[in-house]
Amino acid sequence: MINKICNAGSCLCPSKWKKIFSIIFLFSTYFNIFNFFCLQFFVGGNWKCNGTKDSIKKLVGELNSATLENDVDVVVAPPFVYIDQVKNSLVDRIEISSQNSWIGKGGAFTGEISAEQLVDIGCKWVILGHSERRHIIGEDDQFIGKKAAYALSQNLKIIACIGEKLDEREAGKTFDVCFQQLKGFADHVSSWANVVIAYEPVWAIGTGKVATPEQAQEVHAAVRDWLKKNVSAEVASETRIIYGGSVNGSNCMDLAKKEDIDGFLVGGASLKGPEFAIIVNSVTEKKVIA
Repeated sequence: MINKICNAGSCLCPSKWKKIFSIIFLFSTYFNIFNFFCLQFFVGGNWKCNGTKDSIKKLVGELNSATLENDVDVVVAPPFVYIDQVKNSLVDRIEISSQNSWIGKGGAFTGEISAEQLVDIGCKWVILGHSERRHIIGEDDQFIGKKAAYALSQNLKIIACIGEKLDEREAGKTFDVCFQQLKGFADHVSSWANVVIAYEPVWAIGTGKVATPEQAQEVHAAVRDWLKKNVSAEVASETRIIYGGSVNGSNCMDLAKKEDIDGFLVGGASLKGPEFAIIVNSVTEKKVIA
């Protein structure tokens, strides 16, 4: 290819420039390959059981007016009763997630929400396996895995949450717990193309404590290695692994610099439009590292 460039314009491209063109071509190829394999940054906002019609109208207004980097997938998960309000007023740039879905088709399941209903109102995503569902509601690994499989079968994408409690970390069981929770998903999920994994250490959720960038990177790298060994190398390299646990506008930049942190699942800070925008735009740290 270099020869063609040089030969096509020999009068303008003397032989001494051939080496320079070669170097430029090699660097260009390297960065194109890097960008090809670089995973799209992902930031989700989990609003949990918060908000009123008025407060959500204000939050949506802040998000609509925010300047967000283009190369980030942005998702918000309002309380179910406000999904329609948010869907009808939020910019298309930001997709909508549910915070939960039922294990199968709808029917006589009081208080539950089916994947079909979520798709019907325009949801693209659902959060499954969140620690508050695991430890307060009592959902176990296999139940969550079955919910994930059904949601995927109905064309919902999932944010699959894993994470250890403080006593489990202190006992040196972080990897054991996360891998067991991952297995719950892997036992039932046949395709990972529409799965984002969220590592959320329970001790850091809503506590103001946050895993250090090094602690988070260590677990993310271990999760990716588990996927490689137990699912496939392709899934390991193509699945985004995001961090959650007291992420805010002050700590997101340092976390985003880590190689295996592909974005964030944000709780309290996602209720503040300007701060959430800062977290979304922390993707710029990835660009600097690249």
